[in-house]
Amino acid sequence: MTIDFELNRLENYYKKLGNIIIALSGGVDSCLASYLGRKFLGKKNAIAVISDSPSLKRKDFETAKRFCRGNDIGFEVVKTSELENESYYSNPNNRCYFCKNELYSELKNLINEKYAGYKIINGNNYSDLGDYRPGLKSAEENNILSPFIDCKIDKIKIREIAQFFNLTVWNKPASPCLSSRFPYGESISAEKLKRVEEAEEILNQFGFDNVRVRSYGETARVEVEKSNVEKLKEIIISIEPKLKLIGFANIEIDEEGFISGKMNRVLNEF
Repeated sequence: MTIDFELNRLENYYKKLGNIIIALSGGVDSCLASYLGRKFLGKKNAIAVISDSPSLKRKDFETAKRFCRGNDIGFEVVKTSELENESYYSNPNNRCYFCKNELYSELKNLINEKYAGYKIINGNNYSDLGDYRPGLKSAEENNILSPFIDCKIDKIKIREIAQFFNLTVWNKPASPCLSSRFPYGESISAEKLKRVEEAEEILNQFGFDNVRVRSYGETARVEVEKSNVEKLKEIIISIEPKLKLIGFANIEIDEEGFISGKMNRVLNEF
């Protein structure tokens, strides 16, 4: 299918909604969902909402705000408190469900306060249906709409459309919430989240763009693209002291390389 065909289908979908707020995380999916809302419905009828959460990288938080300003998208910022919920910070295998419940609750509060009659959409895409994503259940229970799922737009097509519109985020690496760096059952805190974020920033400074620093207690297990594993081995001696300075006692290189969702391998639910 051509981009024009996909855009026509998405435009019809958006226009049936009328007024929307969009859950914006700074990733390409939600950025495109926000951009299309602005394009199809106008600035006053499509408001992006960014969650200022400890589990969202500060870099992504700033990217989301910058994207809105650069594309004349109206936006709001809400504070979420998922770390105060034991069902979240105890890190069960459905942690994402409780995170999304907190987010959608805040979005509904915002609608009640300022945007009566607006519907909520997210950036979930058709490819997400093939992964383990407890947040999808929360979206369903809270009547959150997913244009890309409903229009069967997958991740590849999202990047193609974003590139078509010359969006700066079109090739931005996926950046799931920082809590995904911890094995299920290991409790999560603001301090731990900040440490992981700082660790990944250190790897970025050494030229590794698509990275994950998985936190196992005091051990940091570093994932980079498979093609960069040897490069990492060569310079890890320069990186280790910086990671230890922020609180990791042990540093390991994952020789398998970066694989999204690796923590979900312990599950057999999908």
